[in-house]
Amino acid sequence: MSRTRLSRWLIAVPMALLAVATIYPLLFTANVAMKTRREYILDRFSLTGTLHWENLTTAWNSAGMARYFLNSLIVVTCAVALLLLIGSMAGFALGQLRFRGSSALFLVCLAALFIPFQVIMVPLARIMADGGLIDTYPGLVLAYVAQFLPFTVFLMTSYYRAVPPEIIDAARIDGNTSYGVYRRIMLPIGAPALLSVGILNALFCWNDVLISLLMMPSADHRTLMVGVTSLRGQYSDDIPTFAAGVLIAAVPVLVIYLFLQRQIADGVTAGATKG
Repeated sequence: MSRTRLSRWLIAVPMALLAVATIYPLLFTANVAMKTRREYILDRFSLTGTLHWENLTTAWNSAGMARYFLNSLIVVTCAVALLLLIGSMAGFALGQLRFRGSSALFLVCLAALFIPFQVIMVPLARIMADGGLIDTYPGLVLAYVAQFLPFTVFLMTSYYRAVPPEIIDAARIDGNTSYGVYRRIMLPIGAPALLSVGILNALFCWNDVLISLLMMPSADHRTLMVGVTSLRGQYSDDIPTFAAGVLIAAVPVLVIYLFLQRQIADGVTAGATKG
């Protein structure tokens, strides 16, 4: 066996094992979600003989997954919109505008990436409680923005720093203000990075449990992932219904990845290499 073929096998085999380890839990969950309770108790690893879609219906209606799904959709949409708006403006300012303290401010944003949420969760909860934002949509949106904004600012600043300053100078000669440069020039140029960071932030917010559990204690305002964790106790004797809830929560993330994986990779690569 040639050295080239050997190197390919050394890469292909671990990647194939990683793919199997990633895909198998999803397939196992889908198989369990299609079983009856009796089939699961008799043999949890066998393939189901018939597809029992009523487990999905029970999880969606009776277990409240529809409400949890709507809560997550509202919160994630608002949080990502704010993150993109503030992050792109801050990235443009730190990447292209020169003002006193800009470098120090960027280092502060960079340092914030290394602060775990567990360190600030108690002060954050007290601030939100004092402001009457606990168990409200705006409170959770603001918590997500505070947690993921440093990552957004870092990526957008790295991307915008690679834009040739001649483009900015030409736009100013044409009579554009800083806002005009941002809206007419930087937003279109930064579209790949905005798409990338938007998708990543959406996945971060959608999959979050800790922040949502802290900010949304009531059952009516639970997000989807918190709702899924609550199903484990509510349906501890009905694992197929619990698996159906897990499957409902996983499908949106899977769809986003399958259809936008190229955009995610291109955007992250562009933002990382141009800085």
